[in-house]
Amino acid sequence: MSRLSIIVPALDEAEGIAACLAPLAPLRARGAEVLVVDGGSRDATAALAAPLSDRVLSAPRGRAAQMNAGAQAARADTLLFLHADTRLPPDADRLVLEGLEGSGRAWGRFDVRIAGRGALLPVVAALMNARSRLTGIATGDQAMFARREAFARAGGFPPIALMEDVALSAALRRQGQPLCLRAKVETSGRRWERDGAVRTILLMWRLRLAYFLGADPARLAERYAHGRAAR
Repeated sequence: MSRLSIIVPALDEAEGIAACLAPLAPLRARGAEVLVVDGGSRDATAALAAPLSDRVLSAPRGRAAQMNAGAQAARADTLLFLHADTRLPPDADRLVLEGLEGSGRAWGRFDVRIAGRGALLPVVAALMNARSRLTGIATGDQAMFARREAFARAGGFPPIALMEDVALSAALRRQGQPLCLRAKVETSGRRWERDGAVRTILLMWRLRLAYFLGADPARLAERYAHGRAAR
């Protein structure tokens, strides 16, 4: 039985899915399971993912629904959720499994590095990592992971259109603080470069504050989409 299942939600990711999955081959060789959960792609995402993963599943569109479907199908005791535009360090499997075992913690995340040429991107990443350590809240860009039983007790990702990672973090935090690995995942900086780092930070802070004050996640998703479209 696999000790680690890596769950990758994907939607129309044909351009980059191979670059996400190919580096996971050594982890698969060491026993990790890789599941790609397609949310109804209209391109060749599923076909390209098939030879580079253990299984390609289908689920209703939406990261929360896709990741929950992957968790349900996963065979391992530890689950890692990887966005298709994020790359794990080569020894991510060892870091996660040994880190959880050694710390006795139930869940965690990596530090993040944002790929790109923007001068502010290292600052943005440093602030994300520091904020996460301070608050015990992680984001999907940080490749969240959890023991299966802790994920189940937290109720999985809630079926909301935005902030599903923040909501799950809050539920997991009630079971204990996260394991904050200093090893870095690398995530795409395309949205930061396209929309502007400062504008993106301010938009996400406003949305996160509104969420914690009780705003409807569906309305926040509309504001997020509108904010991006206005750039």
